[in-house]
Amino acid sequence: MILKFITFLLPWALRRKALNSWFGYEINKEAYIGLAWIFPRKLKMEAKTRIDHFTIAIHIDLIQMEESSIIGRKNWISGFPTKTNSPHFKHQINRKAELILGESAIVTKNHYLDCTNVIEIGKFTTIAGFNSQFLTHSINFSGNFQDSAPIYIGEYSFVGTNSVILLGSVLPAHSILGAKSLLNKIFNEEWTVYGGVPAKMISKIDKNEKYFTRSEGFVY
Repeated sequence: MILKFITFLLPWALRRKALNSWFGYEINKEAYIGLAWIFPRKLKMEAKTRIDHFTIAIHIDLIQMEESSIIGRKNWISGFPTKTNSPHFKHQINRKAELILGESAIVTKNHYLDCTNVIEIGKFTTIAGFNSQFLTHSINFSGNFQDSAPIYIGEYSFVGTNSVILLGSVLPAHSILGAKSLLNKIFNEEWTVYGGVPAKMISKIDKNEKYFTRSEGFVY
């Protein structure tokens, strides 16, 4: 813990070198972490990636950020790492506690990501607005134990503000999840707007809409 505090206080150029050397991280020289407490077991940040101020990332196995992906301000990323002595999740021998962001994917700010199991966000996807929750674990009531399942958000998709995404859910590529929606199942049909509590299919998306074919992640 003392070593983490020392590293946290260093200027970024020195902090990046310390994180790579002391913690075995793989942070590209063009990547950047602001005033944020980022200490997963493994961290891989490709060129032009960024984690902004006041974000916390702890108690997970891996954060992997492909080129130009962004985690914004005041996000809380946590979970339950594997290879512990705890009885929790012992029945899931292949569980991975990971956050994977594809190229140019963006998590804006003030979101909560429970990475007890994998959360994978596809390339050029936006987790928009504020206060969305991604929850990969819950109680299995029939068996009376803690259980978990991955969450997958497809490429070129959009998750609206203040949404809840539950364990085992899938939002397919080229899709929109409307604001304040509850995603609690696997959807397969792309080019679709989903929304509601629980979410359902609302309408189809015109394949000519530029958001879904853009070559830059950030929308100005």
